[in-house]
Amino acid sequence: MAFALAFPLLSTSAFALSEIKTGENPPPDGTSEQPQPPSPIPLPGAVTVEPETSVPDGEAEQPASPGHINKDENRPTPEILYDTELLPVPAQRMRELIIEACKTGDIEALRPLIGVGADITQLAFGGIEDDPINYLRQLSGDEGGQEILAILLEIMESGFVKVSEGDTGDMYVWPYFFAVPIESLNPQQRVELFKVVTAGDYEDMRAYGSYIFYRSAISPEGRWIFFLAGD
Repeated sequence: MAFALAFPLLSTSAFALSEIKTGENPPPDGTSEQPQPPSPIPLPGAVTVEPETSVPDGEAEQPASPGHINKDENRPTPEILYDTELLPVPAQRMRELIIEACKTGDIEALRPLIGVGADITQLAFGGIEDDPINYLRQLSGDEGGQEILAILLEIMESGFVKVSEGDTGDMYVWPYFFAVPIESLNPQQRVELFKVVTAGDYEDMRAYGSYIFYRSAISPEGRWIFFLAGD
């Protein structure tokens, strides 16, 4: 099941299944233009991103939030994993709960997994004003939120990697394309990618330099860290 991208920074060759927004609140129903959103008021514990600052030459730029990956060319590519038995038991359980929730077809089933306060799952690079479930529902191309559940399900059933990002520490990220150079994918891996995005999206990602569709991360302790898209 491939889902077409619809990012403002990309020109895609296929119609999107949904107008997926990253880091901003979806517009009210019935509006076609995308007004500049006001400064977001984060939910308690929501992750906000500070303005980017330049770094001295020769130093690797650190990601602004857990959803970014350090693109230092000298950084080794993490091992691609498929065996979920390699996950710590709490991480295995959270993955299973996310998959079970997606298969219900009811987006409300994700609510107890998202958490609250400091442990809330990051759903956008900026804070969100809306209730997290309403926010996800509005990202979906359908009224009930089943499309976003399908995207999450496809991602959580893909291969994954273990990465460590700054203060975030270790985390397990799906799909592995998040941390693997898009140009390095072999034919078999591109088949796996096309289960998530279209061939046109792949070409756009190659031009951009990295995978920028949805990804999801779980901590070794079983906290759902993020589910977001963009870069």
